[in-house]
Amino acid sequence: MIYSMTGYAALQHDLGLAILHLELKSVNSRYLDISFRVSEELRFLEMPLRDLIASRIGRGKFECRGGLLPSSASASVRNQSPSPDLLAQLAKLQSQVRSVLPEAPPLTVADVLRWPGMLGDQTVPQDLLQSECLALAARALDEFVATREREGAKLAAMILERADRMRELVKQAEPLLPRALADYQERLALKLREAVANLDEERIRQEIGVYATRIDVAEELSRLATHLSELERVLKKGGAVGKRLDFLMQELNREANTLSSKSVSADITAIGLEMKLLIEQMREQIQNLE
Repeated sequence: MIYSMTGYAALQHDLGLAILHLELKSVNSRYLDISFRVSEELRFLEMPLRDLIASRIGRGKFECRGGLLPSSASASVRNQSPSPDLLAQLAKLQSQVRSVLPEAPPLTVADVLRWPGMLGDQTVPQDLLQSECLALAARALDEFVATREREGAKLAAMILERADRMRELVKQAEPLLPRALADYQERLALKLREAVANLDEERIRQEIGVYATRIDVAEELSRLATHLSELERVLKKGGAVGKRLDFLMQELNREANTLSSKSVSADITAIGLEMKLLIEQMREQIQNLE
């Protein structure tokens, strides 16, 4: 399969006391670059999550977001009363702090109610959080990889379409070459005869032969066909093909440039320019492939 470096997936799981939420997304990058934007409760899971992601993803700028959201079960805290012991401790601590720092703002009701344990133990056990989070991450990665696979298939189809068009252009250019060389030889011979009246025919043929060799693009056309066959082979093989295809784009572009620079025919020049446009279109899409 061919995989795009662009992907997205988001899943959540109800843990009873809270809802675990994970969001995965990525864009193209030269290497695998993993970053996390998770709540404090999930910070301890960054390393196992990183290992899990790296086992499934080869390249891309990858971002993992996660956190705990309120659940229906946690709504029952509205009917609970604050802990008298904790309230007394907070009041004592606040008095001690403000006696030294009188300008310190007092605690708000929201601050007090958010204090850990104020409304009872509403935290998810760490071992349960770890197992559920890694299981959810594995399912999210399955969905994430599936989106990258679908996008990769579309990109591969587009690249093959452009490659087929380049093959057509190579076939169009091949019969044009002998006629273009013959026309150019005739014009060059006429100019040489006009410029040097006493130049013999053998000398004219030698000069034409040397120049014809310099402008012959048959080798470039052959290499273009070879590179296009390799492009199709790599795409059909699948896997991590982005770097290999990027190299092939450089080779195709080099041959197309040489074809245009050597051309002495307007038709061949037009073919070379269209090839360069197709190569650039393929290169833009290849930047998104893993």
